[in-house]
Amino acid sequence: QVQLVESGGGLAQPGGSLRLSCAASGNTFTINGFGWYRQTPGTQREPIAVTSKSGDTYYADSVKGRFTVSRDNAKNMVFLEMNNLRPEDTAVYYCNSRTPWGFDSWGQGTQVTVSS
Repeated sequence: QVQLVESGGGLAQPGGSLRLSCAASGNTFTINGFGWYRQTPGTQREPIAVTSKSGDTYYADSVKGRFTVSRDNAKNMVFLEMNNLRPEDTAVYYCNSRTPWGFDSWGQGTQVTVSS
């Protein structure tokens, strides 16, 4: 199993920045995909920024150019740098890991609220 714990969420003003961190433990050698999803009430959880073990990255169009995902394989951590935040970025952000055979692990979620 892989256990994931997020940190760094909170309140930010529009135009501000936050940095999320996720630490993985357990069977971390099985992780290939490693990154972030988000979900708002009444919406499906969607991928925001994900990186593979080889360094390929995916960004949702809504965050491209504003968010950056990075990964430290030696420390089994993934990060999300969020810049130029908008109110529509308000959501619960979930860390996700995925094995090559498609098994997902999830963090508990961390709330990000962007408001004046």
